[in-house]
Amino acid sequence: MDRVIVVGGGLAGVRTVEALRAKGHQGEVILVSAERHRPYDRPPLSKAVLAGDADDTTVDVDWDELRCEMLLGERATALRPGDPSGGTVVTTAGELEFDGLVIATGARPITLPGPGGRRVLRTVDDSRALRARLAPGVRLVIVGAGWIGAEVATTAARKGCEVTVVEAADAPLSGALGPEVGALTARWYDEAGVRLRTGAKVAAVEPGALLLADGERIAADEILVGVGVRPELDWLAGSGVEIDGGVVTDAAFRVTVAGALRSDIVAVGDCAAWWSKRYGRRLLVEHWDTALNAPTVAAAALLGEEGAEYDPVPYFWSEQFGRMVQYAGYHPVAERVLHRGDPDGSTWAVCWLTGDRLDAVLTVDRPRDLVQARRVMSAGTPVDPDLLADPERPVREATRR
Repeated sequence: MDRVIVVGGGLAGVRTVEALRAKGHQGEVILVSAERHRPYDRPPLSKAVLAGDADDTTVDVDWDELRCEMLLGERATALRPGDPSGGTVVTTAGELEFDGLVIATGARPITLPGPGGRRVLRTVDDSRALRARLAPGVRLVIVGAGWIGAEVATTAARKGCEVTVVEAADAPLSGALGPEVGALTARWYDEAGVRLRTGAKVAAVEPGALLLADGERIAADEILVGVGVRPELDWLAGSGVEIDGGVVTDAAFRVTVAGALRSDIVAVGDCAAWWSKRYGRRLLVEHWDTALNAPTVAAAALLGEEGAEYDPVPYFWSEQFGRMVQYAGYHPVAERVLHRGDPDGSTWAVCWLTGDRLDAVLTVDRPRDLVQARRVMSAGTPVDPDLLADPERPVREATRR
């Protein structure tokens, strides 16, 4: 393999470059990124960068040692796969031929209709621009009570802003956790002095206000839209790459083009819908842990290693309203919910179960529960639900041998 093109300058793209070199690839590697900044970490953008505790989250990489050419500020506009292998990536600056391709273009924020100004939070420039506007008395309206919405509300409230969070569902985090569990976090908003409006659908963003579907207008100095993201895949139109929510891949991140599985093209990160044998379905996990760890498998597959497969227990975390919230697993497959501790207390956890199988866990300031539960799920060890419900008992002691 003489030339590998990595399209996407996020963490998944960077880690794939590192993995290719670590596995001995000696050919040319070119990273194409639409952003003009060197690759950086995104999780701090809604936390430390927005709060002003950090300004630079550039990934610590020795690019000279990696021998990787970076084409910053160049956007991929089309893909012309060769037959049966190799092809051409078309960029805003020209065409690049490849015999190995990594699709790592990530995702872009969903926006809302209307003529008014609104912000999203996806890039470091987005974070710095919003940070400059957060000041005492500023009326900030956040659309979406998901992970990003809660994190931004946390910082803005601490800076003295008048924060209103508008959510179309009946509870925060309904899309991520389901309404029953998401509702357990609603009181956090009130305690932080944040006004939470659930069951409120947005009609349009107007100048200086958010218009709701019922005709109500919420005055705002700043409006942030945090209603989710969609994979950045427009540039693949007409390429024959199979797409279903994200780029469809096998368990090794190999991509199907025109009905044929390609060993020379992989997709990884927020844009990849990879096959999980563990859960018997495709997963599209838009979180840092996947972008960090999946590239090792993608690089192995691209280099022809046998047996490359990615099938972990998904994991992510959030810092909101002074709490560390962590989640591991995949709860949509579960039959029931079990509580560990009182959700009105300072620390608690929720477990999703199917029979004696632990499918997922959400912990609030209970890191030990998270670590042990993740190990239990990874090993497939059955649990005793009655023992698991005891918050004083370590998760590892609630297993059935």
